[in-house]
Amino acid sequence: QLPMLHDIPCTVVCCLHPKDMALSTYCRLASVHKLVVHCNPATRHGQDLFTKHCIRFQSAGSAGLSRQEKQKQHMARGLPKQKPIPGVKQVVVVASGKGGVGKSTTAVNLALGIAANDPSKVVGLLDADVYGPSIPKLMNLRGNPELTDKNLMRPLVNYGIPCMSMGFLVDETAPIVWRGLMVMSAIEKLLRQVEWGPVDYLVVDMPPGTGDVQLSITQNVPIAGAVIVSTPQDIALLDARRGAEMFRKVHVPVLGFVQNMSVFQCPNCQHQSHIFGTDGARELARSLGVEVLGEGDATALHIALPQEHVWPSREV
Repeated sequence: QLPMLHDIPCTVVCCLHPKDMALSTYCRLASVHKLVVHCNPATRHGQDLFTKHCIRFQSAGSAGLSRQEKQKQHMARGLPKQKPIPGVKQVVVVASGKGGVGKSTTAVNLALGIAANDPSKVVGLLDADVYGPSIPKLMNLRGNPELTDKNLMRPLVNYGIPCMSMGFLVDETAPIVWRGLMVMSAIEKLLRQVEWGPVDYLVVDMPPGTGDVQLSITQNVPIAGAVIVSTPQDIALLDARRGAEMFRKVHVPVLGFVQNMSVFQCPNCQHQSHIFGTDGARELARSLGVEVLGEGDATALHIALPQEHVWPSREV
């Protein structure tokens, strides 16, 4: 039976400082009593009892430390192991902390640019923005993906880029009202249950922010690098910094920044106006030690195609 406070001799209690009376473990209290016993021969009769309990409690404390170490090891073992996507050699994610900065447009242009720069490379495009898929509209694709003999979804192809998006699986105007677990399940299906075939580069259009989807993808799939898209505005730059720091914490290299909507050029007089500020992303990239990969012109947002122009599309 463990010794209670009233079992301690009065001389011991009187010797304790009032601040020491707040000690919450028997181990500390027994250690204090042991010191007092050695100082006061009149209390030596209780030394053996408290020495035994002190050793017992100290061993329990060391066991507690080992349990903490085991818990850390167990948590480390509980993290998902990164598994490559079958048929995909390199994965590049395009992300942004803030929505509406042109991230999806940059992802599409990046995929088309890689394919145009080296036609021998096969480039795929994955839309990981479950709540707001934009790739079907940007790539002018409609329809549902076909299923292979292995029950895998076959990506829809346009401009030579195989694409997969949640927008192919739901109605165009239907809202996706899902909780986190359902979103994680959808992301897993878009990653693992798609027949990408031999793809050299898979460009992933990430949702804005630093939430569950970003963490799930970076922990489950080996990522070659991340491209951060931002506008020169101060608010957008704050979230862009958070996005870059998130990728660094999960050990994903940041390839660089893209400063979008950096300048507006008037279509009439060709005058350029920096309506969103200047060099904000450049200064942020410099402070983080990464490169600026390019800048986007806001003029492209105001270009409208003629009504008679028909984009090529594929419907399944």
